[in-house]
Amino acid sequence: MNSKPDLLLLHGALGASGQFEALARELGRHFAVHTLDFEGHGQSPAADRPFRTAHFAENILAYLDREAIEHAHVFGYSMGGYAALYAARTWPGRLSRVFTLSTKLDWSPEFAAGEVRMLDPERIAEKVPAFARLLERRHSAYGWRNVLKSTEEMMLTMGEGAEIDANLLGAIEQPVRIAVGDRDHMVSVAECVEAYRSLPQGELEVFPATPHPIEKVPTDRLARALIEFFHAG
Repeated sequence: MNSKPDLLLLHGALGASGQFEALARELGRHFAVHTLDFEGHGQSPAADRPFRTAHFAENILAYLDREAIEHAHVFGYSMGGYAALYAARTWPGRLSRVFTLSTKLDWSPEFAAGEVRMLDPERIAEKVPAFARLLERRHSAYGWRNVLKSTEEMMLTMGEGAEIDANLLGAIEQPVRIAVGDRDHMVSVAECVEAYRSLPQGELEVFPATPHPIEKVPTDRLARALIEFFHAG
């Protein structure tokens, strides 16, 4: 029997589980590490429904059921943090502790419109072809252009009314740490402070000299924070 606690790592928008290879190695001595591709991402086929936080949260529950995991700690990066918070509220007995990083919690129509302007596949293919090729390799099941289109629609919907608000956060029973980099241009420290204050068992961590992209977050620093938080319980 595995005596290590189960830890599920959740990727962000346009991401996939493969981004966590280095982090999973760092954490492997302390946890039974799990990853998944949300529906429509990576090697996971799209479902016959739009990209939504609630649907990605269902992917979490389905994974835990499939792997016969009674309860697990969860780390969610960006969009993955959104899904983790939603799942923690919806199925409190299945998620033990939740750690989010760079999760945008303050949405507006204006912010969403600004974000989707950067999701034009033709512009990406022309201006940043290396990124287009990376996305093409990453999203082999649904196709990178489809992922961009579905993510655009999801963001516009979130701009009209976020699925995570103060009421939902206030109903989460588990310990939750909200983390953000101090150089994150998408997620502000101020909105993370507001979210953390809404949580009954909330904690806040600000990573110094750290921007938004997960590839630019120091793996060793993040691993230490996760080990400290998840072993606290």
